[in-house]
Amino acid sequence: MKLYGHPDSGHALKVKFCLNSASIEHEYEVIDIFSDKKSRNPDFLSRSKHGEVPLLVDDGKNLTQSNAILVYIAKKYGLYGADSELQACLEWLMWESNKIGMCLPQLRADKKLKGCELSKGAREWLLARYVHDVSVINNELEDGRSFIVGDNLTIADFSLCGYLMYAEEAEVDIPKNVDVWRDRLKSLDGWSNPYEMLGTNENG
Repeated sequence: MKLYGHPDSGHALKVKFCLNSASIEHEYEVIDIFSDKKSRNPDFLSRSKHGEVPLLVDDGKNLTQSNAILVYIAKKYGLYGADSELQACLEWLMWESNKIGMCLPQLRADKKLKGCELSKGAREWLLARYVHDVSVINNELEDGRSFIVGDNLTIADFSLCGYLMYAEEAEVDIPKNVDVWRDRLKSLDGWSNPYEMLGTNENG
């Protein structure tokens, strides 16, 4: 098993954190997502449908799209909600891809990455989307549950936390319940700072 990612990719972070937390052995390689796609690792390009990270290669399968990869891992290993909680997980994964997984990366890029600055109107619109979306998560956690689906860690947590682990870089407010939940995830085995977790080539 081999994962291709980059330290600035919250989508890659979801998958790497999931693999690390489950102690699933894998190789890891950084792909420069800021380079011209044609200049990237030819083997990576031949396997990645869109030339993007994350890409997980496993048993001859080339798996793309972070949430789809999370479902693959859960089903293969019988982990993180693969059985009785899978439907609830899928609902959150679908929600994430068009909600906080859409607005927060753009807000972060606006503050962090040269050439990705947003117009005032675009930033205000995306910020309003973020405030709404993060409130949905915060309200879900209001009952004191440990994780987003309940008391068990699932792929829904890995999915939702991807860019929320970089939220400070977007200069956005993080509601209390969401921050407590993030800290709980950071206390898990397999967690480390995203730039440490995704910044170097490594095995395992």
